[in-house]
Amino acid sequence: MEVIKGGVCAAKGYKANGIHCGIRKNRTKRDLSLIYSEVPAVAAAVYTNNLVKGAPLTVTAKHLADGKARAIICNSGNANTCNADGIEVAEKTCGYLAESLNISQNDIIVASTGVIGLPLSVEPIKEGIPRLVEGLGNHSSYAAEGIMTTDTKEKTVALKFNVGKTECRIGGIAKGSGMIHPDMATMLVFITTDCAISSEMLRRALSTDIKTTFNMLSIDGDTSTNDMVTVMANGMAGNEIIVEENDDYKAFMEALNTVNVSLCRMIAADGEGATKLLECKVVGAKTEEAAKKAAKAVICSSLVKAAMFGADANWGRVLCAIGYSGADTDVNKIDVRFVSGAGEILVCKDGAGVEFSEEKAKEILLRDEIEIAVDLNDGEASATAWGCDLTYDYVKINGDYRT
Repeated sequence: MEVIKGGVCAAKGYKANGIHCGIRKNRTKRDLSLIYSEVPAVAAAVYTNNLVKGAPLTVTAKHLADGKARAIICNSGNANTCNADGIEVAEKTCGYLAESLNISQNDIIVASTGVIGLPLSVEPIKEGIPRLVEGLGNHSSYAAEGIMTTDTKEKTVALKFNVGKTECRIGGIAKGSGMIHPDMATMLVFITTDCAISSEMLRRALSTDIKTTFNMLSIDGDTSTNDMVTVMANGMAGNEIIVEENDDYKAFMEALNTVNVSLCRMIAADGEGATKLLECKVVGAKTEEAAKKAAKAVICSSLVKAAMFGADANWGRVLCAIGYSGADTDVNKIDVRFVSGAGEILVCKDGAGVEFSEEKAKEILLRDEIEIAVDLNDGEASATAWGCDLTYDYVKINGDYRT
């Protein structure tokens, strides 16, 4: 497996583009993105479990009922959620794109992100689609920019890997900076691959992997209404199609997981107002469920996040979070270490404090990537969760998000 360039255009047969069509007032920001497969592809998606769902999710779920897709279109600046005509706008968007690409409307994945409850006019999208299609090319970066809202950095990754003796490629782009506390996947993630895999196995791979990747990511504890992760696989690599859980499936799963973990880390590092990426690694748990609960609770704790912002080795907040997490564990066995590029330091042993250098701890916690290493000393299971620190800027960003 090797990291390569190209994002969603790295795999064979994919083109992308992103333009400013007029949804956003800022004319320097792209607000409409397109990813297109030159040949029919199988596709899978996972969606938010929030009862309030964006209209595009409803339309996409209907379109993907047959497990096939050719294109993904996404606008930023408006979530198209809680709008009386939301379904109509999403369907019209697909219709205009289908006509321009000469494909079936049912083969289009549609997504939106931005302000909730603000009416979305389809006219800027309709007028922008011809330019969007005309400019299709090796423009993964344009597409990544076009789906950004409060993101400060483009989130993109691509890999090449082998399925048997055949080289395959997989790439993805994501947006997400705030309103991230997934209950299925998170934010918007679009993945493309040229690997040949059946729609059933693709669905299985995606639904399995998000349990240890996107579902272990949290920025602020708010699950979005528009969360969606999609994967398209067009089979152009030419490998023998994957139809069962064999070695080829394992190779695909490893590549998919690598892409998803990379995007998780990018999203966490770019949390609204964040200055640090936090990674909580829990080992020694009785069960995977216990490990996940403990890791997620630590990452989600506002007190832990604030302590990390201040480079304060307040390990008691870590234990506190584990204590209310619901994890089945003996709190009198827990060890905690803080780790970064500046080294590591043991701050808690067997559920109690130990002597340590506050100066060394601060040096470690001043780095922009912090690992909170927890050993429950209770079993063999493990889990990892990702998040970020909590800063003054988070409140500033969300205090005037609409204005």
